[in-house]
Amino acid sequence: MALSSFVVIRQYRPSDKDPVLNLFSIGIKEHIGPCFYNAMTSPLYLVITMALCVAGYLLGSLLGAVVLPGVWAGSVYYSCHEIYSGYVRRRIQTEMQDIPGNFLSRPDDCFWVAEVEVDGRPQILGMVAVVAQQNGQERFGELFRMIISPTCRRIGLGLRLTQTVLDHGKERGFSKVVLETSCTQRAAVALYEKAGFNLIVTHTKSEAAHWMVTLARVTILKMEKYM
Repeated sequence: MALSSFVVIRQYRPSDKDPVLNLFSIGIKEHIGPCFYNAMTSPLYLVITMALCVAGYLLGSLLGAVVLPGVWAGSVYYSCHEIYSGYVRRRIQTEMQDIPGNFLSRPDDCFWVAEVEVDGRPQILGMVAVVAQQNGQERFGELFRMIISPTCRRIGLGLRLTQTVLDHGKERGFSKVVLETSCTQRAAVALYEKAGFNLIVTHTKSEAAHWMVTLARVTILKMEKYM
């Protein structure tokens, strides 16, 4: 029987805090590598890297041909690292420190975990949250904190968690559910599209410094699904 059939999706409990924070950190930081790869393999960055190799060589030595592109690549990696690691630091220091207070204190908000027993011990394999928003007369939900453990990808758990949010939205009378994800999270984008979400706008606004976002070539995708 598939692992997904043994997974229980339930509301967050205070005892879940440590495994949830650990999974959150792992799930966000794993995007650092793909972000760096996505940036460095773009046509523009390949040209810049080659130009720096040539410039370093012409300016003096074979060492220069290595150092200049190395500094360039290091700067790009630092930007990618800080965008995601910085996001984890800020979230863990703020709302993730008090999940009940920030995600469970209002009836229309919720935070779920996906749990399975392994050798008699419960393990948290995923999480997702929704927060009710109001825009004039429109009430809608915003999906946050969708994380799936790397050990159980491609078994349908992400779709189950997404559907849990959508079902909750229908019960609460939301007009739609919205979310934001980054361009490098391709698996997440594919999941949301499969669940019926549509891309409505892209932007580069972030809590990270603008120069980091620009250097890392990160684009934020805003998606929505009407009930």
